[in-house]
Amino acid sequence: MDTFFILLNIVIMLAIIGLLFYMQKKHVSFTKRVFTGLGLGIVLGAFLQIAYAADSEVVNVTTDWYNIAGRGYVSLLMMIVIPLVMVSIIQSIINLEKSADLGKMSAWILAFLVGTAMIAALVGITSASIFDLNADQIEMGQAEQDRGLALEERLGEVKDLSTPEKILSFIPSNPFLDMTGQRATSTIAVVIFSVFIGVAVLGVRRKKPEEATRFINGVNAIYAVVMRMVTLILRLTPYGILGLMANTVATTDVAGILELGKFVGASYVALLAMFVIHLLLISLFGLNPMTFVKKVLPVLGFAFTSRSSAGTIPLNIQTQRNSLGVHEGIANMSASFGATIGQNGCAGIYPAMLAVMIAPSQGIDPLTPGFIIQLVLIIGISSFGVAGVGGGATFAALIVLSSMNLPVALAGLLISVEPLIDMGRTALNVNDAMVTGTLTSKVMKKLNIKRYNDPTAVEKEASL
Repeated sequence: MDTFFILLNIVIMLAIIGLLFYMQKKHVSFTKRVFTGLGLGIVLGAFLQIAYAADSEVVNVTTDWYNIAGRGYVSLLMMIVIPLVMVSIIQSIINLEKSADLGKMSAWILAFLVGTAMIAALVGITSASIFDLNADQIEMGQAEQDRGLALEERLGEVKDLSTPEKILSFIPSNPFLDMTGQRATSTIAVVIFSVFIGVAVLGVRRKKPEEATRFINGVNAIYAVVMRMVTLILRLTPYGILGLMANTVATTDVAGILELGKFVGASYVALLAMFVIHLLLISLFGLNPMTFVKKVLPVLGFAFTSRSSAGTIPLNIQTQRNSLGVHEGIANMSASFGATIGQNGCAGIYPAMLAVMIAPSQGIDPLTPGFIIQLVLIIGISSFGVAGVGGGATFAALIVLSSMNLPVALAGLLISVEPLIDMGRTALNVNDAMVTGTLTSKVMKKLNIKRYNDPTAVEKEASL
């Protein structure tokens, strides 16, 4: 009987995929197809949750099949990340009018990423205080205890690395190893390696223009092929989001969310507040924030469902360039750096809220100026260096809590709601990368204002 229900669920998924394919053939916009996939994924996941229960054998096997569409799509995106980042950065540098622009570009990108992470920390502190979050209010079961022990074990890996050592880990000693994505800092290392290649080509162009021209022609040809691959993969976005969302909703621990609803609510209030701050920054720089929102929504939808900042890089770059009018080199660097540095959700809001929540259990008042200033500064530093030890919210929390002399094991109390909160955190991280690219382009007078304000640029993006 279970086999019949599993086959039925697969047929339902195939029918929805058929609908999305029909919409594509009818030239329905990319944005509408993405959100149709998202909405139908939620409905399908809710059906599985209600009809069979999240931990049933039917749901386990069904989600394995749905992963072909969901996780398979994420794998294809990860496949193209390193080639895209490498070729795009080399190509954008060799087309720079002045090599000095590279330094300015990098400085502005890092300033926006780390600066907004520190603002996000203040937002997290405020939300945790308003909701009166306290670790003593949460009961610790076996799963939470196991998670706490695992965090304590990983703390040893983290606190043995100083900030200079984390920064040093960005430098590629074996770029070919980094191209396989084996290290936590592989993406940044590939960026640095690509920058060196681009700068070297600029030098060769001055002394041996013929050799440089041959290399540049080769890079431009490879770039055209890689971008075509990106286009082919991004056409699958609605199907990928459908599979990811269906699985997420189907396997969600509803009881855990209800038990920790206060923390979930506080987290999403903080995340939404930071989104508003992003839009205020956009408007302060003389750009229409509503135009920005309309153009980035499909990217945020994918980031939300996939929970992968790195996997979102191709869609992030494509949207910045084609829809927002961001300079190509800036789009490449902001998306690449933003996947591991200055993450507003994972490295800003989340560790700040944990620190405020855990501090009272240790007899510490988290609202004293000294505690707040120390916490914001540590988050600012760790948001830059966290990529050196693996990136993500867990490592950010470990670094911040250990630096504040707070017990990291209590962070395990939130294991049941981690996936739900992580969806919003990832969307905020990716939004910050796009805001950073847009503002850096504006500051450096490289933003294509006409394209930014062109509402049909989204439709052009939709014709992938």
